[in-house]
Amino acid sequence: MTIAVIGTGNMGGAIVRGLIKSGTCAPKDIICTAKTENTLNKLRQYDASLRVSCDNKEAARAADIIILAVKPWFIGDVIEEIRPFVDLKRQMIISVAAGITLKDLTHLLVPDYEQYEMERIMAEAEEREPRFPESFAEPMLFRVVPNTAAEVLESVTFIASRGATGEQVELVRQLFSTIGYTMVVAEKLIPAGTSLASCGIAFAMRYIRAAIEGGVELGFRPGEAAEIVEHTVKGAAALLLSQGTHPEVEIDKVTTAGGITIKGLNAMERAGFTNAVIEGLKASK
Repeated sequence: MTIAVIGTGNMGGAIVRGLIKSGTCAPKDIICTAKTENTLNKLRQYDASLRVSCDNKEAARAADIIILAVKPWFIGDVIEEIRPFVDLKRQMIISVAAGITLKDLTHLLVPDYEQYEMERIMAEAEEREPRFPESFAEPMLFRVVPNTAAEVLESVTFIASRGATGEQVELVRQLFSTIGYTMVVAEKLIPAGTSLASCGIAFAMRYIRAAIEGGVELGFRPGEAAEIVEHTVKGAAALLLSQGTHPEVEIDKVTTAGGITIKGLNAMERAGFTNAVIEGLKASK
């Protein structure tokens, strides 16, 4: 199975490195494209056996699975460029471009798709099989939202699909499961998932940064504070994942009446901690 990753900047590059680290794909089975030689050189330095190119058309032609990891404002131009070289009867198309819907992808890949939709509606009304030209194929599309932790095999990835079979959905889920946790969702939940997990990486980092700054104010050196906070956050997540408990259960274990933990928690709430997190998530949707 050959995978073409078109656009190997921050997210595309993280996916490529994650797929290699997990052993899911041999580097020789991944074709990476980028606009600049500088980006391609970074990939060559990571693994010399990766197939790298500036030619999106040839990458698309040679692949079984095409991952579109370009910026959203480039997606139309890239699809127009590769469309003559894509075989929709054979290839699955995966987009990780933020905000690009499955409907958007469908109409970009099949510009006259509305005509086929109308024929399908008329055929259903007339109780007959739709009459499509032999060249027509229903695109097998996936909208996938990973986060940058893919590089360390800890991504949270949401998957929505259109025109794909259950087996194809499972194949894509397994593919992205190798770089972290996956969840197959209805497309309407993708924006919420993006806020919670993709933007959520930045939100978690902001807490970590703040805690490090607080640690320095309390007397630790910056490097020491960073190690303490990073391992504390890692331990907190591990507790929840291993025990399957609610955060409040674990909070109660370290909170005593009149103790320093409850005083700290109450001070954070008076400063608007919980509300700030919720408002940040809602604003990023």
